Amino acid sequence: MLTKREDIRNVAIIAHVDHGKTTLVDKMLRQSGVFRENQEVQERVMDSNDIERERGITILSKNTAVFYKDTKINIVDTPGHADFGGEVERVLKMVDGVVLVVDAFEGAMPQTKFVLMKALELDLPVLVCINKIDRPEARPDEVIDEVLELFMDLDASDEQLDCPFVYASARDGYAVLDLDDEKKDMTPLFETIVNYIPAPTGDPEANTQVLISTIDYNEYVGRIGIGKVDNGCLKVNQDVVIVNHHDPDFSKKVRISKLYEFDGLNKVDVTEAGIGSIVAISGISDIRIGDTICAPDDPVAIPFQKISEPTIAMNFMVNDSPLAGQEGKYITSRHIRDRLFRELNTDVSLRVEETDSPDCFKVSGRGELHLSVLIENMRREGYEFAVSKAEVLYRTDENGKKTEPMEQAYIDVPDEFTGVVIEKLSQRKGELMNMTSISGGYTRLEFHIPARGLIGYRGDFLTDTKGNGIMNTVFDGYEPYRGDIEYRRLGSLIAFEDGESVTYGLFSAQDRGALFIGPGERVYSGMVIGACSRTEDIELNVCKKKHLTNTRSSSADEALILTPPRILSLEQALDFIDTDELLEVTPEHLRIRKKILDPTARKRAAMHK
Repeated sequence: MLTKREDIRNVAIIAHVDHGKTTLVDKMLRQSGVFRENQEVQERVMDSNDIERERGITILSKNTAVFYKDTKINIVDTPGHADFGGEVERVLKMVDGVVLVVDAFEGAMPQTKFVLMKALELDLPVLVCINKIDRPEARPDEVIDEVLELFMDLDASDEQLDCPFVYASARDGYAVLDLDDEKKDMTPLFETIVNYIPAPTGDPEANTQVLISTIDYNEYVGRIGIGKVDNGCLKVNQDVVIVNHHDPDFSKKVRISKLYEFDGLNKVDVTEAGIGSIVAISGISDIRIGDTICAPDDPVAIPFQKISEPTIAMNFMVNDSPLAGQEGKYITSRHIRDRLFRELNTDVSLRVEETDSPDCFKVSGRGELHLSVLIENMRREGYEFAVSKAEVLYRTDENGKKTEPMEQAYIDVPDEFTGVVIEKLSQRKGELMNMTSISGGYTRLEFHIPARGLIGYRGDFLTDTKGNGIMNTVFDGYEPYRGDIEYRRLGSLIAFEDGESVTYGLFSAQDRGALFIGPGERVYSGMVIGACSRTEDIELNVCKKKHLTNTRSSSADEALILTPPRILSLEQALDFIDTDELLEVTPEHLRIRKKILDPTARKRAAMHK
């Protein structure tokens, strides 16, 4: 018989990137007594990964739990970025309602629409939290209208439309039900969650059923499956069977050796968990997302949507440049292979395939950010390798025609830059679908564009809008191939010989374009040292010293003035490289190089194209 578990609420916090989800969870943790009064806790404590903290984005969904009066509230903090949308889709199967966080100034953004659509499809009740009402330019009343319009666009039911609204400032740690109320603490938000989000239901007498929605990984215990107990109960030392909705023939008997529940930021050992509990299970080595843990006598798999397929791929390979192996700790193909396959333990949207070469692996992901985060993580861990330019994954439809992934791009730019953005994206096969004026002298452009048209565009975009533009993209299915796109109009400046760059050589090279290196840096033949101001590649000798004569001293060089080099970040380097180039990634350097280092062999290959 179905019963409700009134002492638990399971909610996911969903929102567009940077609308304040993680800060909101932070304040809920602090105000529920998870930390001692005098305990020092860093900001955005849920973003535990270094890259998450530096970039201010959430990459992996995180589980936590707070107690409000007698109710335990299990909270899942989800990513807001489209590249990590696979995380959001899965965790919604674990909760009974969502808190949709919307910025009181920016309003409903593309990712707000994406995450809300997923929640409504699963028929989950939605509590809307208008965050950042402390911003001077906040416009909460207009934002509420935008959110309700979004609900109607997504065909929400009458019950879903009749959702409660809470106003909050996560940064200042308060929530109110009415803008005129006294601004004290988060109590109104806690109260609304307990009163509006339904308690989990299930049949405690039925056979055990737990759907694994997230995978965590720990060096000591291996894979940890996280999911909600839908029916029955789960106990330590219980014999269970693992089945999977998308793999009907799969069945495996295991024993539950370790069981945890969440309390604040910690996992606590429990011996038993009942319906509605969100649990972590360790000790099952090959547990996967979408697996259902069942009682052995009548195993029934819980339906589960398929994970979004990757749309973009790049090759990861052993670094074979003349400077290879001098900076990295892990440099062999075995090291790179083990690390990439280990990433599959936690990242379900990633694919890793072996290629014809034992030194090269094809890695597919949801977008450039998805793959660049993996590259940055590996680099920090001491890996040295090379990566190729990102390329989209094409498909063939039932008529045998080539199709490609499309994106819906939403771009907010100051009015004076709209012309240049429209021109650039039109050249990249983008189709302008909508153009609306928004507050503060900004225009919102909506484009339908092939995913490959956005590869390498972000750097241009920031330059063209002087850093004031905001671009968000959402995957929009596969459509017929749109024709060739010219990626890069500028050629490369290429080093002519091995050695160390000197001021004299760089001074004569800087007239040809923008340099990426300064004096005193090691270079090798075939290494890209700058962007040419023309369309062709030019080879230069930056190691060339001035010949001394009787009348000239070596100190005469000091009068040469160099323009400071343009130091590329990882994203900028990935954007810049062309199809015949590689990015050499080491813990200390990012170097762009030609795939074929020898100039004669390179010219010969170009002629045979």
